[in-house]
This record gives sequence, C-alpha cells and structure tokens, in this order.
Amino acid sequence: MQTASEHELIKLTAMWILKEFDFLYSELRRIPRLAKQAFENRDPTTSLALSKSRLSMYSESINELGPKLKEAFPHLAENEQLWDMVEQCYLPVIKGRYEADFAFAYLHSVRRKIYQGEWKPVEYAFVESIEKKGVTGSEVCRTFTGGPRVSVRTIVDILGVPGFSMPYASLDEDAALVAERSNQVLGLNGEEADYVRTIVMVDAGFYRNRGAYLVGRFVLERGGIVPLIIALLNGEGGIYVDAVLISEADTHNIFSSTLANFHVTTEYYHELSAFLHSIMPRRPIGLHYSTVGFNHVGKVAVMNELKDGLNISKQVFGTAVGFRGTVTIGFSAPSSAYNLKVIRDKPTAQYKWGKYEGFDAVLRKYKRVHEINRTGSMLDNIIYFNLRLEKEFFEACLLDELLQEAGQSVSVEGNNVIFKTLIVQRKVIPLPVFFETASDDDAKKVIINLGYSIKNNMAANIFNKDLDARNYGVTRFLKVYLFDYDALEPLTEVKIRTNQDRVDGEEDIPDWYFEDGVVFLPEEIESGLRIPNRMLGRLFREVHGDLLTKEYWERIQSDLKAGKVPRLHIYPEDRELDRTKVVSS
Repeated sequence: MQTASEHELIKLTAMWILKEFDFLYSELRRIPRLAKQAFENRDPTTSLALSKSRLSMYSESINELGPKLKEAFPHLAENEQLWDMVEQCYLPVIKGRYEADFAFAYLHSVRRKIYQGEWKPVEYAFVESIEKKGVTGSEVCRTFTGGPRVSVRTIVDILGVPGFSMPYASLDEDAALVAERSNQVLGLNGEEADYVRTIVMVDAGFYRNRGAYLVGRFVLERGGIVPLIIALLNGEGGIYVDAVLISEADTHNIFSSTLANFHVTTEYYHELSAFLHSIMPRRPIGLHYSTVGFNHVGKVAVMNELKDGLNISKQVFGTAVGFRGTVTIGFSAPSSAYNLKVIRDKPTAQYKWGKYEGFDAVLRKYKRVHEINRTGSMLDNIIYFNLRLEKEFFEACLLDELLQEAGQSVSVEGNNVIFKTLIVQRKVIPLPVFFETASDDDAKKVIINLGYSIKNNMAANIFNKDLDARNYGVTRFLKVYLFDYDALEPLTEVKIRTNQDRVDGEEDIPDWYFEDGVVFLPEEIESGLRIPNRMLGRLFREVHGDLLTKEYWERIQSDLKAGKVPRLHIYPEDRELDRTKVVSS
C-alpha cells in the first residue's frame, strides 16, 4: 500500500520535472529574439553560438536532471509503477497548455535517461489532448492583398513583417526587384485570369547563420499554392534582399533537416509547422517540427509517421538500397520516407580505418552531426533510445542479421524488437545508384552539387576522410548529402599535404607518410570520390577545381581557427537578385 510520504515524494518528483521543463521552454522561446538581434547587429558568431546552444539545451537538461532524480528517489529506476504514478500527477498540470505535447515528451525523455543502459523501452508518444490548440491563423500569419500582378507596395509591406530595428539599404529598389521576380516566375501579365488572390506570410522572421528569411505563399485564383521565400542579409550599408525563392524544390532545400534549426520569432510551433507543411506537402510533418527547433516533438511525429506508414502499406523493413555499411546496418521499407540504422557490434572485413574505436565512438559521431551547426549537406540523425517496434515489421532475414551483428543495440522481447539505440535519417538515393539511371543533365547538376556538399561540410569544420561517392545521397530535387558518419573528423585537425611539390622522378617516401593523425592530399579527391565518367570528372574540376588545391583547404582551416563564419551555398546563384537591372515600379 502506498504511504503518505511516498505519495508526497511522487508529487514532488512530478513538480520537479515540470519546473525544469518550464525553465527549458522559457529559454527556448528566448533564443529566437536573441537570434534576431544577432542578425540586426551583423553578429554571425553569436548566431552560431545560439544554434549550438539550442541544439544541445534539451539533452543537457535531461542529462542533468536524470541522475539527480535517480539519486533523490532511487526506487524510480526499479519500479515502473512509480513512474506511472508520477505521470498521473504530471498530466493534469500540463493539460490545456499549448506546449503540453512538448512537456509530455520531456517527461518521457527523463524516464528514458533513468533507464539508460537497461532494456526497458519507453514509448515515444503524444498526450491525447494536443490536436486542437484554439489558435487562429491571424496569430501566426499576415495576409496581403493580391491582384493581377504582385505590386511593389505589397512587397514593401511584406519586407516590414519582422520589424527590424535596422533599416534596409534600399527598400524600394529591393521591393521592385522582388516584385519583378515574382511576376516573372508566376507568369503574371496583368490579365484578370492570372491574378494572385492573396499572399500569406508567416508573421515572424526566420534566422539562421548569417541570414534571415521571410516565409510565405502565393494563393492563386486559378488554384494552387506557390511558396515564397525572401532571403535577407545584413551588410555594411544595411539589410538587403539577397535572393527570392519561388519553387517547391528551393523551399525544400532551404528547410532541409540537414541544416541547423531556424530560430523563428513565434511561439505557435504547431501552426507554424502546419504552414510549412502546406508549402512542402511531400515533406513529413515531423521534419517540419524539427526544422523550427522542436526536435523532440518532431521525433515523436516521425516515429508515428513511420509506424502508420507500415500499417497502411503493409510493407516490412528490409535491407536498405545501396552499399552495405561496414559499421552500420541500414534498413527501410520500400515506400517509407526514412532509412533506419543500427551500429554493428564490430565492423565488417571491408572496414579500412585501422583500429575500430567501438560502438560508443561511432554513436558520438552521429550525435555530433545533430548537435553542430549543420550546413545543408549532412543528413540529420534522429536518434532513438530504448525504442520498441513490432516484430511483424521486419523481414525474417533482416531481423536475424540485426540480432547477430548488432546485439549491443537489438533484442527481441515477445512480439517486439527492442532497440537500445536506433538512428533514423531521411531517405536519399545513394550516388552510385543514382548515376546508373540519371540523365546527362541531372548527372551534371548532381556532380556540381556534390562539390558544394563537400564545401558546405568544410564550413562546419567537418571532414569526411572516406570521400567515396557511396557515402553520399541525392534527393528528388538533386541536392547531395553526406549520410555516413563513421569516418568524420574535425577539418581543423586534418593535416593538408600534397605531392605536387615533389620533383618528377623522386623515389623517396614523402615526409607526410610518417605523420600521425589524419593526412589528406586534395589532388586525390577526384579519384577518391570515384566519379563515374570522364565528362563528369572534367565538369567537377571546372566548377570545383579549388577543392583539388592545398591552398583552398588551408584557407578554410585558417578561417575556422580564427572563428570566422564561411558563407554557405544554400540556394542556386541564379536565385539571387540581379542589381544591375533597372527596374520600373
């Protein structure tokens, strides 16, 4: 029978968890305002620090609270019924709060932390009361009048949405250029049949790295929705529009989960995610939550989507398409939007990096990719701990392989497969598989994007010493991403060397051969990537010849060590505004 003192301890535990969550949530809501100030002050170093802080804030809170609770109330780790009682005290207090689902996810994260190292799965689930929030669209969006053409006056009003404390360098000129680009892309010639019904903008600024973005959509009278993204930078002369993005492909690339989270100056994350889903309907809703910084709400949504997809399609998990990993086992269902991975207990015979550092070292690399300032060229990792999936979801041969090769992470309990650790990534097509059937034009675009992928990763101080094309993948929009992380190293710790300064005929072993650590010769990048044909290799050299030079790599290293923030290639150059043109208003 439960004693009065035990009941009080359960209640105090629930309130302790809620107090820590409330502090975390208030800090997360404060960061977007600070990111806006960093943009206005032209302070990218602070912006990067905010991104890093936000990405790790949740896990740091859990890691600090879990052991304290376990020490104060050790029976929590021994008796699951006590946890159920804590939850019963916790749920009535968060009921009706906007962030109830987030608070519930926090509770379960604490529970998983206390059970860490044990085979005790904890559900990744929402509380049932989060579906209706009672928030109207007017609290999240602003609607602007359309017409037969997009007017300069309307764009001026849209550029005022964030309410910057700093002025635009040339507001009217920028508005005219944005209006002209919009009318051109939409094919608006002023005729009645082609007019824009409304332009709906999120009533907030989106901040990340050096830039800010305004996000909205054109609602067309003839039917359909077209995304509108206005990319802003802040230069010495003031804020200016750098690019206009009016396509689903560009929008997907901007909001890719391979990039660090956006800091968005609105607290309505459910409606915000729903709006993003309206302009990117093929992107899973869980990833939209993650894009705007609510990774753990997104984490639950992704798992729900994954399970629902299997139940609807009646498909099962099988071995993933492409090269079989030496350190991980990849698997997926044919129509699923996700690939799943577990870390092998030991690498396969094809492992080529000397001594294997072990399970924990590999997991740290996958965690690091999530926690750093991702630059649009690395798939994010959604990492689940103590997760239960139904046994019927797995092909028998796959399940046998998981149990035999990844026993540290996988076990079977009745009709369930229990994962101590499971990594989930957005599905991409491995580069060698893509090139087998790609058209010449698509292959050319992808080989150019491969170079930008490597450069963007360099900007995040990431070096992939396994520059094999099999570690890169392509999306439907031809963007290239690195997805295999067991060979990652900090770029600033890599020793850049070359053989191009050696005299022809020298037979001595070069000095760099005897150096410790990771040594890289840029001139070998093309052969390492295994670019499939000469035409693509030639194009790679034409566009990204700097990647084959020692000087380029050393310059990026020097910038990173000096704390500089390299500019990233996030959108195509032809989306940038052409300021040499004369625009009439």
